[in-house]
Amino acid sequence: MEVRSYLEEPFLQRSADPLSWWKNKASVYPRFTKVMTGRLCIDSACEEMSGVSAVSSALPAATTRTTSFKGSCPSSKYVKLNVGGALYYTTMQTLTKQDTMLKAMFSGRMEVLTDSEGWILIDRCGKHFGTILNYLRDGAVPLPEIRREVEELLAEAKYYLVQGLADECHAALQNKDMYEPFCKVPLVTSSKEEQRLISTSNKPTVKLLYNRSNNKYSYTSNSDDNMLKNIELFDKLSLRFNGRVLFIKDVIGDEICCWSFYGQGRKIAEVCCTSIVYATEKKQTKVEFPEARIYEETLNILLYESQDGRGPDNALLEATGGAAGRSHHLDEDEERELIERVRRIHIKRPDDRTHHHQ
Repeated sequence: MEVRSYLEEPFLQRSADPLSWWKNKASVYPRFTKVMTGRLCIDSACEEMSGVSAVSSALPAATTRTTSFKGSCPSSKYVKLNVGGALYYTTMQTLTKQDTMLKAMFSGRMEVLTDSEGWILIDRCGKHFGTILNYLRDGAVPLPEIRREVEELLAEAKYYLVQGLADECHAALQNKDMYEPFCKVPLVTSSKEEQRLISTSNKPTVKLLYNRSNNKYSYTSNSDDNMLKNIELFDKLSLRFNGRVLFIKDVIGDEICCWSFYGQGRKIAEVCCTSIVYATEKKQTKVEFPEARIYEETLNILLYESQDGRGPDNALLEATGGAAGRSHHLDEDEERELIERVRRIHIKRPDDRTHHHQ
C-alpha cells in the first residue's frame, strides 16, 4: 500500500524541498500525492485547497504552531484532535494502527498544525471522523442507513486513505435496496423551533398538533379512533404532497388535536378537532375527524406554493381571495389586521348545540 511504502522512505534533509519531492513521487504515490497536494499547496489554486494548511490562513499566526510526532511516542499517549471544530480524544495506537494517512501524519514525517491549547487542527468536516476512528480501532463499523451519509463517509475514507472502509462504502452504495427515506417530517420540541422551521421554509406548511394528555375530562367512545384517523391522514398527506408542502408534527402544544396551515410564514387557517360535550352526565372531550375540511385547507395552502422559485402566483391568489395577492392594495393598518386574521374552524356537533340551548 502507498502509506506503507511511504513510511519506508528515508527522511528528507532539513534543506530539502518537500514540494519538489512530492512532485517527483507523484507516479509512485498517486493517491497519497493527491492528498498532500492540498496539504502542501503544490497546485496554484492553493487559496481554495482543502488541506490542513488552510486552517493556518484562517487563524491568527500567533495562536498556531507546527510540530511533529516522533516515532518514540508511547502508543498509549492521548492525542487531542480538532477536526473542523469537532473535538476528539484518541491514542497514538489508534491513529497508527492501520496504514492510513493518519499513520503517516503521526509517524514524525509530517508537521501538524496545533493551537495554543495543544489541539491538533485538521481542516475537514468532523461529522464522520468518529466513524473513522471506530473503524481504526475495531476494523469494522455499522454504516449509515441513508445513502447521502454513506457518500459523505466514503469521501472522508478516501481522504484519510482508509481503504477498507472505502471499500465497504462502495459496496453499500452498489446495493440498490439501501434505505433512503422518501419523506421526512420534523417533530418540533419547542415553539422557537417551530417558528424557525416555518419562517425559513419557502414552502407552505401544514402542522398537526396532537397531545392526548392535555385533556382534563374523559374522552368519548370514538375519540381515540378519530385521533388515529387524524394522524393517519397527516401521514398520507405528507406522502402525497412531499416536496411541495412542509409537514410538521407537534406533540407538546396546548391543544389535543389541531391542524394549522401556513403560507409565506404566517398562519392562514386552523382546524380544531376537539370540543366539550355532555355525552353523559359529566363533561367529556370529543375528538372529531373533519376529513373533508382538512383536505380543503390543504389544497387551499397550495396556493402559496412557490412558482419556479419566484414565490406564489399573486394573480391566482388575488382571483381566489388569497392574502398575498391583495397585500399590495392594503395600507399599513389593513396589513397588520390581515396578519392577525386566521381562518379558524372549530368542529361543532349536535351534542354541542344541545348543550348551548340548555
